[in-house]
Amino acid sequence: MTTQTTTSTTKATPAAKTPTGLIGLPPHIGRALATGGSALAVASTFLAWTWTAEFPGDLTYYGYPGGLQVLVLVGALLTTLFALASHGVKGLRRLTPGGADAALKYAALGTFATAWYTILAISTKLGGVVNLEPGGYVAAAATLAALLGALALPFERPEPDPIDPDDNAWEHFKHDTSHLWATLRAAFAAGSPRPVRALPSYAEILIIVGILAVALLVFTYGIGTEYDELFVGFLITAGFGFTALHRSGLISHASQITARHTNITVCGAFIAAACFPFTQTDDQYATLGVYILIFATVALGLNIVVGLAGLLDLGYVAFLGVGAYAAALVSGSPSSPFGVHFPFWAAVLVGAAASLVFGVLIGAPTLRLRGDYLAIVTLGFGEIFRIAVNNTDGTSGPDLTNGSNGIASIPDLNILGFDLGVQHDIGGFTIGRFANYFFLMLLITAVVVLVFRRSGDSRIGRAWVAIREDETAAEAMGIHGFRVKLIAFAVGATLAGLAGTVQAHVTYTVTPEQYLFAGTTPPNSAFLLAAVVLGGMGTIAGPLIGAALLFLIPNKLQFLGDFQLLAFGLALVLLMRFRPEGLIPNRRRQLEFHEEADAPTVLSKTGA
Repeated sequence: MTTQTTTSTTKATPAAKTPTGLIGLPPHIGRALATGGSALAVASTFLAWTWTAEFPGDLTYYGYPGGLQVLVLVGALLTTLFALASHGVKGLRRLTPGGADAALKYAALGTFATAWYTILAISTKLGGVVNLEPGGYVAAAATLAALLGALALPFERPEPDPIDPDDNAWEHFKHDTSHLWATLRAAFAAGSPRPVRALPSYAEILIIVGILAVALLVFTYGIGTEYDELFVGFLITAGFGFTALHRSGLISHASQITARHTNITVCGAFIAAACFPFTQTDDQYATLGVYILIFATVALGLNIVVGLAGLLDLGYVAFLGVGAYAAALVSGSPSSPFGVHFPFWAAVLVGAAASLVFGVLIGAPTLRLRGDYLAIVTLGFGEIFRIAVNNTDGTSGPDLTNGSNGIASIPDLNILGFDLGVQHDIGGFTIGRFANYFFLMLLITAVVVLVFRRSGDSRIGRAWVAIREDETAAEAMGIHGFRVKLIAFAVGATLAGLAGTVQAHVTYTVTPEQYLFAGTTPPNSAFLLAAVVLGGMGTIAGPLIGAALLFLIPNKLQFLGDFQLLAFGLALVLLMRFRPEGLIPNRRRQLEFHEEADAPTVLSKTGA
């Protein structure tokens, strides 16, 4: 009798690995640690961090956060929110459509950096950690615990199990589907927005109003920081907070909502900006607001030349100088050899027309060049302009610009009987000189934005983009390359001259040293170009935000002295490394820089 033994073969299923983070803790423990640490960090801001009021901000109170404690409180609240969303709390998952884990890491890192920077600043300024109260120690331990918990979360989503050749077709289908979803989720986590279900119009408009209100609050707080330590903490909190919101997907969702209501968003942004002077009690920060608007307007004009047409102009600040000098010469200054006093509207036309003429005269012989050669020629024009106005002093050349002394004592503007140089009471608010010029410059910025939008959406705007992408191919399709580039050069020069007319009256004096290629403070050609690239080429909001940052940050970091440019350059290098498309990127450029994240890989099916 033969006994047959049947051997059953059991398929070996590979064990699924539980993904871990940087420090090797299980994810559920990391989430609990991050949640508890961030909640404790919130509580620590209501305790005293030091016993003496000698440290700026007076961090000696219990129950009332002040100074840098407010920034730690904001970061800790944001970290707690993302930690609860990472736990899967119902309702909060909708606030993190791009995933809560990545957002939690950046929020925890920002809170940790702000808290520890504050503690180190207190210890350095007051002479040791003995000057810390219990609240400081609690904040240090709590933010460190939250950071360690966030780092325990996996950096990548789990990969699907490998295909078993003996599985049936249904198993193959499930594998391919899971792989596809994993790829799409990874792409979205890298910053690729996905369509958002449209809300009712009134709800989306309310969201836009909330976004603009938060933007005004953040800008007002940043520009009003009263001491150096607070501004550095603000930069840390704002930088990591923005990154966390971007990783959570909220920035992408907000962008899609504002894109559906572009006109309302633009009008709302100008209304929010117009509210800024009413938040100030004096002209100290309204002064910065005026210069930021001048710098931003000129950067937006350069964005037409560089961002739309792709022409690298390194001497663009000279057009600002042409407009400023032309307006100063006809605005009644005693230093002007002409001895005329035009009204404001005429001075604006003179400044804009002078810049237009110089734009055409410089562009006509040079725009047949491309790339580096064009950049070198425009750089030379910027230097020639500065040297020329420095030499037209009646000694080295004709008596026109008063040489290095410039055109001084430029009178304030008087528009229809409204003197912009004196204070006015409006609705119970006292509006000073710089606030008056802020409103005027805001109106000019609106005109420049309108010109940019209309020209960018027109045939000539599409021709600019075609020239930027491939000039040879564009000319082969019938676009007159030289004419299109000359129009871009002329329009950009005109807008710069328009801003220059206001700058001449705001600063009272126009001198050659104001229009350098590079320097420690804007506006200069290098900072203008950096504002366009930093903010996002080819967009409206990008250069405005980039110019605001590039003007505000050097102004607030003057305490660094000789290390100011070093810190500023390092920050630019890091930003270009991690976000080369700019803060507010054009969709085309975002795809160019992140093709591997936005284009899912081709899936191959493996079978027996």
